[in-house]
Amino acid sequence: MRTAIPSPDLSWASIAVGPLTLHTYALCLLAGIAAATWLTSRRLTERGGAEGAVLDIAMWAVPLGIVGARIYHVLTHWGSYFGAGQDPLQVLYIWEGGIAVLGSLIGGAVGAWIGCRRTGVRLWSFADALAPAMLLAQAIGRLGNWFNHELYGRATTLPWGLEIPASNPSFPAGLPAGTLFHPLFLYELLWNLLGVAVIVLLERRFALRWGRAFGVYLIWYGSARVWLETLRIDPTRSTPLGLPANVWGALLAVALGVAILVVQTRRHPEPETSVYSPGRSPAELGATPTAGEHGSAGHGGTVAAAGAVGAAGPPDRPGTTDVDAGTDHAGSVDHRDER
Repeated sequence: MRTAIPSPDLSWASIAVGPLTLHTYALCLLAGIAAATWLTSRRLTERGGAEGAVLDIAMWAVPLGIVGARIYHVLTHWGSYFGAGQDPLQVLYIWEGGIAVLGSLIGGAVGAWIGCRRTGVRLWSFADALAPAMLLAQAIGRLGNWFNHELYGRATTLPWGLEIPASNPSFPAGLPAGTLFHPLFLYELLWNLLGVAVIVLLERRFALRWGRAFGVYLIWYGSARVWLETLRIDPTRSTPLGLPANVWGALLAVALGVAILVVQTRRHPEPETSVYSPGRSPAELGATPTAGEHGSAGHGGTVAAAGAVGAAGPPDRPGTTDVDAGTDHAGSVDHRDER
């Protein structure tokens, strides 16, 4: 008997609640954001951060991460927006899908920098607390690809091959119905969960602070993306040396992670004594904010940003998915993009 991973019925890709349509992919993203916020807050608080500080930072990091994800997607799918017969205004139609994880890292970093400046938390301290939480969020978000019948790779005969209906508009031409495919979403999900454990264990062994834990995150995640791109059926458009844009982005993440480890180890051999910039901790400012004082503003901003994701629906526009993907209003899907 042949074994395989079945794909859920496409009716599970969205849920109708009165006049609203909730996309399962968006719900997975929101669950990932919530899990990452909780874990980062717990880790930063254990290191001396004020309760609610992470929510205040997330108020900036989450929405700018979404903007960065959209910009990256558009730049790597330029012809879908600015080619012949295309409407450039579609760049603004984020509700039609189309975002990329690598872009969210850039936009989220800008937002985190702003949030840390406002709260007084060191950016590197926040990044270290966030490192395993990012992998947890990305693992949860990958479940959305499964519901959308997307993010699968080349055909395979392995027992864990993914079943994709031949009626899927993106089913490769020339292959017989019943062909199984590499479940790239599952590969990344498992890799990310393993990465959470790896970072936590390395922290206990080497006391990774001053940005070093985040450096490990970039190396871990970037390495996986390089590997996963080799299994893609339709990678994003190629760039110099014939490599897809996502491969270059992943290689850049790995190189940046190595640079952070080397530079920060030389600059800060001393242990981290505070997650706050000098003179910016609550105690030094003469007041200890309560969770409500910090949390109300942060919570509101995070919920607002999360709501924007939910309203936008799947993060990839039909026919152009990054390592995330999208479902059009008719229910057709495309696995070719990948964040």
